[in-house]
Amino acid sequence: MNQTNAAIGKYRWTICSLVFFATTVNYLDRNVISYLRPFLAEAFHWTPEQEVIDYSNIEIAFKIAYALGMLVAGGIIDKLGTKLGYALATGLWSLAAVGHALATGTGGFIIARVFLGITEAGNFPAAIKATAEWFPQKERALATGIFNSGSNIGAIIVPLSVPFIAENYGWQWALIATGVIGFIWLILWFIFYEVPQKQKRLSQAELEYINADKVDVIEAEDTEKVSWLKLLSFRQTWAFAIGKLLTDPVWWFYLFWLPDFLMKQYKLSTTEIIWPCALVYVIGSVGSIFGGWLPLKLIEKNWPAYKARKTSMLLYAFAVLPVLFSQYLGTINMWWAILVIGLAVSAHQAWSANIFTTVSDMFPKKATASVTGIGGMFGAVGGILLTAVVQKNMFVYFTKIGKIETGYFIMFCICGGAYLLAWLIMHILVPKMKKVEV
Repeated sequence: MNQTNAAIGKYRWTICSLVFFATTVNYLDRNVISYLRPFLAEAFHWTPEQEVIDYSNIEIAFKIAYALGMLVAGGIIDKLGTKLGYALATGLWSLAAVGHALATGTGGFIIARVFLGITEAGNFPAAIKATAEWFPQKERALATGIFNSGSNIGAIIVPLSVPFIAENYGWQWALIATGVIGFIWLILWFIFYEVPQKQKRLSQAELEYINADKVDVIEAEDTEKVSWLKLLSFRQTWAFAIGKLLTDPVWWFYLFWLPDFLMKQYKLSTTEIIWPCALVYVIGSVGSIFGGWLPLKLIEKNWPAYKARKTSMLLYAFAVLPVLFSQYLGTINMWWAILVIGLAVSAHQAWSANIFTTVSDMFPKKATASVTGIGGMFGAVGGILLTAVVQKNMFVYFTKIGKIETGYFIMFCICGGAYLLAWLIMHILVPKMKKVEV
């Protein structure tokens, strides 16, 4: 951090670290199932074909619940405020995560997954709202990239810990261990978080810096709720929602199916996939932070914010394309495939840091959580459609005929093209990302 920022103060980065921690916990609880799949198959007596069907059903149930949660999460957080809304969401999803350990069959696991999906929907609306409150526009993409890298850290921690816990103590303890971490975060959140106008630890200089470029500065937490009907009348809402609809399913695919791909494509065991999976998400963390850093530097060079954002997003959309060749490169050496998939995950996280930031670019603070919820719902719907229509039916078919690698090739083709299509639609809808008045 340069001398100017040091003189201003840096408490806002404490808030960013709290949001990063929450996002890490969110993905610990969400991603644990990917590495428990073989243990659940044994415990619930799944056949190979039934494993694909039941695992897909569990995944779909989570996504449906997540989409339904997004219907209300943003509005609730805009109404309750960031401090209480974020705490409520994290406390409830941590309880749901621990509750998975009580399941004795597929049905019970689906019920626990539904509760997890509904409550986890609160994370990103609250995180984006906190970022809008605590950072000036030029720093928001960087702050978003940093907290969003928590999704990668969570995805790194899971393969390094969950298989070990499951093998030595049982799959239930893996779920309990990841779930209880959320309660540690709750304590820290109530100690350190408050909106800037009420935060006594914040210097006046930093408060003025945070609010310097805002047209919607507020004196206290703004709890006015803007209706979805009104928000859906804006092109800006649809640009964000369609962007999420097309690209979020790609992230869901990596999150829930990468371990299966490695085990079936390269015949790896549950312990052998640990380091390949961890490397993919280590690379992804770099992309998340770089994705926020690049538009910040462009804005500092006097680029308009919308131009810096869209140029960066176009670059990240092209960076995904090499994933089309991942399986071919994997025939040379598996680690080449891992590096290319890691690049795609990195580009997604860079894209994600910016598409989230477009919400606070285009909407006032009082609507950011609601719009983020709308986009999150569309992203979850895209994930549901991809799993139900493509992955579930397609993977079952190719599993039956012994050519699952063909199914994965089709999926990588979908992953490669999604971002360019999303960028084009967003560019047509909001060429200059003009801010709306609500």
